[in-house]
Amino acid sequence: MILPVYLYGHPVLREKAKEVPGDYPALKELVANMFDTMYHAEGVGLAAPQIGRSIRLIVLDGKPMSEDFKECKDFRRVMINPVIEEYSDEEISLEEGCLSLPGIHEKVERAAWIRIKYSDENGVEHNETIEGFAARIVQHECEHLDGLVFIDNISAIRRQLNKGKLNNIIKGTTGCSYKTKAVGK
Repeated sequence: MILPVYLYGHPVLREKAKEVPGDYPALKELVANMFDTMYHAEGVGLAAPQIGRSIRLIVLDGKPMSEDFKECKDFRRVMINPVIEEYSDEEISLEEGCLSLPGIHEKVERAAWIRIKYSDENGVEHNETIEGFAARIVQHECEHLDGLVFIDNISAIRRQLNKGKLNNIIKGTTGCSYKTKAVGK
């Protein structure tokens, strides 16, 4: 089922998400719905707060980026209660966008690689090192779990330059090709 993506300005996007308990009801259905929503919106990652659920759950599929970033070819994951345990010192600046901030793209500095631990939808624990653009996707989505959005990582001047677009998103006047939920809707 395709769910609406909550847009910038919605309070759930600024909450620190809660841990997902092992007995979370209908978890596999929620994961399937999140993938459906992400694919329909042509995204490569989606965090539960972006669909109005303040829980520590993200889904990722980097395959659409695999032509330019080989590490994304088979990068499809469900991450429950992810914790980034280590960031590389090296950072890379690349342009990012976000399904919750349609029409806004800015360069963001991110660690070149990360080490992360998480559980998948079957309760299996993972601890892996992720590099390149795949690491960028994970960092972006993990920030949503802490109540952050990618524009929090850009300069005040760049945020000011996007103020009109941000206000339009909050007002619900930004057009999208996917289902959304604006602040007052």
